[in-house]
Amino acid sequence: MHISELCIRRPVMTLLLTIAAVVAGAIAYTRLPVAAVPRVDFPVISVFANFPGASPETMATSVALPLEREFSTIAGLESMSSNSGQDTLNLTLQFQLGRNIDSAAQDVQAALTRAQRRLPIEMTVPPSYRKVNPADAPVLLLTLSGGDVPLYRLNDVASTIIAPALSRVQGVAQVVTYGEQLFSVRVRLDPDRIAAMGLAFDTVQQSIQQANSNAPVGLLSGERQQLTLRATEQPQNAEQFGQLVVAGRANAPIRLNEIAEVADGVQNERVASWRDGQRALVLAVQRQPDANTVDVVDGVLRSVEALQSALPPGARLGVMLDRSRSIRDAVHDVQESLLIAIGLVVLVCFLFLRRLSATLIPSIAVPISLCITFGFMYALGYGIDNVTLLGLTIAVGLVVDDAIVVLEAIVRHIEEGMHPVAAAIRGAKEVGFTVLSITLSLIAVFLPILLMGGVVGRVFNAFAATVSLAVIASLIVSLTLTPLMASRMKGQHGAPGFVDRTLERGFVAIENSYAFLLGYALRFRLMIWLLFFASLFGAGWMAVNLPKGFFPVEDTGLLIVNTEGPRGASIQDMAEKQSRIAQIFAASPYVNSVVSTVGAVGGSASINQGRFFVELKPRNQRPDITTILQELRRQASGVPGMRVFLQPIQNINFGARQTRTLYIYTMQGLRLDELYDWAPRLEARLARLPQLQDVNTDLQIDSPVVMVNVDRDRAAALGVSIEQVRQALYSAFGSRQISTIYGQANAYPVILEALPEDQRDESGLAKLYLRSVTGRLVPLSAVASIERRSGPLTVGHQGQLPAVTIGFNTPPGVALGDAVNAIREVEREMGLPPTIVSGFSGSAQVFQQALAGQGALVLAAVLIMYVVLGVLYESFIHPLTILSGLPAAALGAFATLWLFGLDLSVIAVIGVLLLIGLVKKNAIMVVDVALQRQRAGESPLDAVRHACILRFRPILMTTLAAAAGAVPIAAGWGAAAELRQPLGLAVIGGLAVSQALTLFVTPVLYLGFDGLARRFSRGRGKVDVSGVAPAE
Repeated sequence: MHISELCIRRPVMTLLLTIAAVVAGAIAYTRLPVAAVPRVDFPVISVFANFPGASPETMATSVALPLEREFSTIAGLESMSSNSGQDTLNLTLQFQLGRNIDSAAQDVQAALTRAQRRLPIEMTVPPSYRKVNPADAPVLLLTLSGGDVPLYRLNDVASTIIAPALSRVQGVAQVVTYGEQLFSVRVRLDPDRIAAMGLAFDTVQQSIQQANSNAPVGLLSGERQQLTLRATEQPQNAEQFGQLVVAGRANAPIRLNEIAEVADGVQNERVASWRDGQRALVLAVQRQPDANTVDVVDGVLRSVEALQSALPPGARLGVMLDRSRSIRDAVHDVQESLLIAIGLVVLVCFLFLRRLSATLIPSIAVPISLCITFGFMYALGYGIDNVTLLGLTIAVGLVVDDAIVVLEAIVRHIEEGMHPVAAAIRGAKEVGFTVLSITLSLIAVFLPILLMGGVVGRVFNAFAATVSLAVIASLIVSLTLTPLMASRMKGQHGAPGFVDRTLERGFVAIENSYAFLLGYALRFRLMIWLLFFASLFGAGWMAVNLPKGFFPVEDTGLLIVNTEGPRGASIQDMAEKQSRIAQIFAASPYVNSVVSTVGAVGGSASINQGRFFVELKPRNQRPDITTILQELRRQASGVPGMRVFLQPIQNINFGARQTRTLYIYTMQGLRLDELYDWAPRLEARLARLPQLQDVNTDLQIDSPVVMVNVDRDRAAALGVSIEQVRQALYSAFGSRQISTIYGQANAYPVILEALPEDQRDESGLAKLYLRSVTGRLVPLSAVASIERRSGPLTVGHQGQLPAVTIGFNTPPGVALGDAVNAIREVEREMGLPPTIVSGFSGSAQVFQQALAGQGALVLAAVLIMYVVLGVLYESFIHPLTILSGLPAAALGAFATLWLFGLDLSVIAVIGVLLLIGLVKKNAIMVVDVALQRQRAGESPLDAVRHACILRFRPILMTTLAAAAGAVPIAAGWGAAAELRQPLGLAVIGGLAVSQALTLFVTPVLYLGFDGLARRFSRGRGKVDVSGVAPAE
């Protein structure tokens, strides 16, 4: 018994199972995680090292290289890059997508342990690492400001109260403080005073270390009791440290505050953050991979309200960046688009069926199919995001197709006078194979995406799975519930109304016009063949020449702005310039809030770097983000000495490194001088390209450097070693941590340095004295000469080789593919030597990989569909007939993208793949009927003519329904519309052109291929199997 007949004869079973599936799907929907994009786990680990006082070259050679040698042996490591700057090292390890991040972290920890013995002994704090997922950016940025409350106290509040409380919120993975302001006691020695008292830096250092000991002293054990021995408590603040006796002279103690400024301060004075002009700390909240972003943010915001009372007086914890807002807007807008699509599809059904009862049957299939899809998604671990909602919206026009095909066959039999139950059984059996063919061939299109590797494959796996699950659900509904409902449908009673008669006359007129044109097409087949080859050539030409893009720029309402100041700029100078830019941003009527940070933070390793997070006002209160970005760029470029790089924060990120621009071009070479010679020349040439903007490089080799040249012979004669010189310089100018204060909640450093005024330029070196082996103080000037040079501000490595990166963005209207081609052309023109290896990384690299695989992806989809159709029809020929509409669909999609000024992005390619699955539906309905009529004895010409006319209405109806489902997407309504619009336009354009052409191309090609098959069979003396009944 056919499944449809079973469901018709057992209505209670069918209804109960349907209700159960709908309820389960509705419950599953409430439990689906909500995020901006599908989960993509990038196995990325960031390693950080801090070596106060170390130059970029020292960091690169003594810290980066030993670590890189150990990391290079880790299995599954895909890329390794490092950026060494003054005091700091940022090293990024990106592993293969299949590598388990926890296992990789264990290997990284083991490598750090092995490398520890090769690192400088002066590094008091070992390197640390952190697991990072570039695709899972913080969902919330909080700022903690305190007015008169010291930053180090706010830092303690953040680390001991706020971060633990927020980490306990359901779904929170971690809370990270950007630019920590950890408490420290800073001892700023006066070189003149200590020299006058016969002291040196090393003497004071040893005295502080001995006075601040926290070593155990033992126990007193008697016959009746045991006593714990405790020595003098550690000093805890600057006042107590200032009273320490560091030496004696003439029976009088010399206290630390007599020879130094002792102050409570912060450990890192080269990092600072502001919110709306007020100093602040920035806390980033990251969610767990499977957590619901909206629920996480709501939970954190409730905790923030509760934490306000626990803050010091005057302190305030505020929300700066809320990623859930764009997600809420996008989800809400897509849900609206979903409802609009459902409404348009129902309207299409009503226009064709013109009866409420008949319209209700395919219409009710939409929500039921979607509910079943939600259940499938929950079971398979998918969630609600922009990509899956895009799939659901486009699926609205697809899930109704199966019900329309089944209903049309049943209604036709009812109108012929058959009883509804018998008509339902017969109609469902007639088109059951057709519906199955449509569904399986559509799923076949998405198999390459489901099996596609790489980052893009991970993102769009969710889209392909969602659409596939929706059409499977629709197949189930169309073969079970739809025949049952149709079997209870009454025949047409009473005279049709005016609207009904008008619509019917219109459809009859269209059918007659089509039949007339079809006759000419079948008579002049050569013209149709020429039209077919013209569409094939046109589609191929446009595929090659249409600008190639990656992902559309999404308007999330958030900007990230990187700034670069003059080489050698001080933190004070950077703060002043950064403040001027912040005022420009804050003055914009479209900006809601601004957070500013300067110093070596966020992946930067140099002090002359800055960063802004800019939150824009809601979309209905401002123009699009690209317009605002260009205006802010123009205004901020007027600040002297500052370069400003603006980019919108995107929900889909593909780079493991944090960069100033969206795209990165890299150069590697063994010869450092050759690399440093070519990089500036290439940067200057690229900056003149109209296809690029914001061109910049991390190569900064003209930073001012003060070189201390020690005369080894002179130093030996005076009893001073090279090591003494290095140690003295490090103590005076390296922010050297010489001791540790152990508090109740944290450990804090004691930092030794010279007075701030003696650290401003090289004149402070003249005040430095060294103690010789005889105990005599020797001025530094007696053993060394001082000169100024230029040197690198940062040193970059890619793998273990020196590397330079050139970042760039693309101007509005310029496709990434055009920018990449322009860069490659410049390489050829300039004759880049083979000893320098160039390439792209991050998003540009993923774009190249995706571009290289697009042709193979489309070809694989077509081949898989051909195989599926060949198996279903037991024919080598008829699958070609069914696929004959693809060139017209591709031509329509490409032409529509060109007319709207859009490039051939990854989203648009997915739309073209979707078209492959949509347009073959028309040919399947024609071929099925034509084969049935041929088996009944009709000639191929009569069979295909009658099939085209008979299936014209359902073809037109299903095509309009599919197009109606894509209308809200193509219209570009709401948040994240930029991501969806290319797909919607490609689908509508492809459907429109394919509908106009394939209604004539398919029958002509059917006759051509059928004749070819017959001649081939006669020539080989074999039976023609092209007309055999399809495999069921």
